Amino acid sequence: MAAPNRTSSHPSTFILLGIPGLEAMHVWISIPFCFIYVMSLLGNCLLLGVIKTEVETSLHVPMYYFLCMLAVSDLILSTSTLPKMLSIFWLNFREIDFSACLTQMYFIHSFAGMDSGILVALALDRYVAICDPLRHSTILTDSVVVKIGLAVLLRGGLLVLPYPLLARRWPYCRTNVIAHTYCEHLAMVKLACADIRISNYYGLLTAFLGKGPDVCFITFSYTQILRAIFRLPTKDAQWKTFGTCSSHLCVILAFYIPALFSTLTHRFGHNVPPYFHIITANVYLLVPPMLNPIIYGVRTKQIRDRLLLLFTHKRI
Repeated sequence: MAAPNRTSSHPSTFILLGIPGLEAMHVWISIPFCFIYVMSLLGNCLLLGVIKTEVETSLHVPMYYFLCMLAVSDLILSTSTLPKMLSIFWLNFREIDFSACLTQMYFIHSFAGMDSGILVALALDRYVAICDPLRHSTILTDSVVVKIGLAVLLRGGLLVLPYPLLARRWPYCRTNVIAHTYCEHLAMVKLACADIRISNYYGLLTAFLGKGPDVCFITFSYTQILRAIFRLPTKDAQWKTFGTCSSHLCVILAFYIPALFSTLTHRFGHNVPPYFHIITANVYLLVPPMLNPIIYGVRTKQIRDRLLLLFTHKRI
């Protein structure tokens, strides 16, 4: 076990173990992780490029503004985790500076919170578009979209700001080895030789005040959407709209269920194998950024048509 090289009560570096118990398989595990990262970069950059270069107004509506926000947030979230993770798996480069660890912690948790808020905004947009289509343009005006975007940004940034501030306060005198692939909040502060109940309780509070209301609103929105779908006049219209909403729900579940599992396992899941917990914690950070541009982007007719036009022109 590595001994902390201390400056004051802080180690100068932490050691990230990766996935404890599966060290021999790190190279093999890195293959799907690397594929997910490359697809996330390509998908989100392509989505941003298509929306930005669209000269018509068909993609300049609230849904696509929210999709741009989601793509940027996903790019930052993926880049905050994957490069360091791959350096552990490929190069066995496990050290991370104390300040860099705090920065990574902040970026991961703040942009995960922003992702959650943007999913709520997209659910709101779908709810208004399907349940009250005639008032969509008057309800979701440009000023309202800007306010929603600022609210998502501020909530994500400010709600988790105490995470690194509190973590910096604790003395670390036990070990500097973090049994994780990234600087997860509780995985780090559990190494402190101090009473960390404030960090623990605040982490639970942010989980319930942040993702709790988001899940409730998304559930309400899609319940109302499904009710509206089954009132559509034709079966074709019902199945088409239901197919779009069901794919949205799959991405939403892929984000929230592993996030909830990770949060609860850190506090109560003492019998859960560490490797299973860490893989699940990575799923909710890595998989949704890959799926979001496919589900919200490629499955949307306007973006799909624009992509086909783009690639057709390139072939010509």
